Amino acid sequence: CIPNMAVLTPADENECRMALSTAYRRDHPVAVRYPRGVGAGVATDPGLPDFEWGKGEVRRRGSRIAILAFGTLLYPAMAAGDKLDATVANMRFAKPLDEALVLELARCHDAIVTVEDGCTMGGAGSAVMEALNAAGVLVPVLSLGLPDEFIEHGDVAKLMSMIGLDAAGIE
Repeated sequence: CIPNMAVLTPADENECRMALSTAYRRDHPVAVRYPRGVGAGVATDPGLPDFEWGKGEVRRRGSRIAILAFGTLLYPAMAAGDKLDATVANMRFAKPLDEALVLELARCHDAIVTVEDGCTMGGAGSAVMEALNAAGVLVPVLSLGLPDEFIEHGDVAKLMSMIGLDAAGIE
């Protein structure tokens, strides 16, 4: 928790470029959180466009469940969303959190699932729960992310599967 610090969570290599461009143009500290390993393999846009500051985007409309994905877990969340007929949002920002999007999704869904490739303790899922609490919105929230322990080194896909952060685990 650093005042005026922003944390961007790009989903792939194209968004990482956009996040870095967006961060460069700010006049305050900005961190771009991205994991080790390879990207999703998406094509990159020409130029260096910015994100709309503090705004996520809905990538899939569904019913009953809204999955709020932070970072590279967008793609497994999309696969789980297809199987569950869930709405999937690419949140893009852990801080500032797109509270308007969170509240919109909370009002039209029975439950929210947050997924992040960072620790759940004090992470983006916690921020979502704090925003809902501050707005007086009561909706069940399941926060999926890394446990508060050291994760061994190895193949990222295998490790994510072991801790339930692949498409099957999210589903």
